[in-house]
Amino acid sequence: MFTVLGQDALLGMASHIAFMGITWRILMGVNVDALIKKGKVFEARMLVILLTIVIGTTVSNAFLQLVSWTNQLRYLF
Repeated sequence: MFTVLGQDALLGMASHIAFMGITWRILMGVNVDALIKKGKVFEARMLVILLTIVIGTTVSNAFLQLVSWTNQLRYLF
């Protein structure tokens, strides 16, 4: 039982890190400078970091929920 909990935790951490990395790479391709006032470099970087966390964890949670539902399908029959 505890092994399954450990596997779920490992999958969750790996998923969050992977999706945040993917989101970071995507956001680096977006021109955020056009949205931010001149001289506000720190604020622009913080915005990208926060957007990375929000989008990455949201997508990761959706992925983990889909995996959970897929595992629960075996109890249907």
